[in-house]
Amino acid sequence: MKTIEIQLFKFDELSDKAKEKALTQYYDWNVNFDWWDSVYYDAKNVGITINGFDIDRGNYCKIEFRYDAEDICQKIIMEYGENCETHKIATKFLSDYEELVKRYSDGIKTNIVAEDNYEDFDNEDIELHSELHHELSEEYLFILRKEYEYLTSEDAIIESLNANEIEFTINGETY
Repeated sequence: MKTIEIQLFKFDELSDKAKEKALTQYYDWNVNFDWWDSVYYDAKNVGITINGFDIDRGNYCKIEFRYDAEDICQKIIMEYGENCETHKIATKFLSDYEELVKRYSDGIKTNIVAEDNYEDFDNEDIELHSELHHELSEEYLFILRKEYEYLTSEDAIIESLNANEIEFTINGETY
């Protein structure tokens, strides 16, 4: 029988060269599982289903509204802070929608579209809803990209290594 002693180090105790080796070894640690789940969950909470995305060459995010646009926008406003881009998109949509309804009302009941104006209203309404869908799709793509960039950053990897108390040999190899 032979006994071997190995000194183990926390990430912060490693030399710069060993840290670099450790980071290279763990470059995808934070994204080798369903890292996007939290973004999907947040979208679902406001009535949006994300049906797929590609933050690389495909550059798309497919979303589906589970409720009507007005309800989704209200939920977004309740869930997200005023500085959040989704909040700004939702606020703008609701304001634009209110103005559209007012413009096609009879002038007395300004919150209802007049029967004579349905066709013209519908054309603009479809365009407004399409624009909302596109803007939210682009914003969720941006959110997913930022999440990925953060999770693959050195700071996030180091944070995960420390939180999981990963130990290394003097050369930066995992023990």
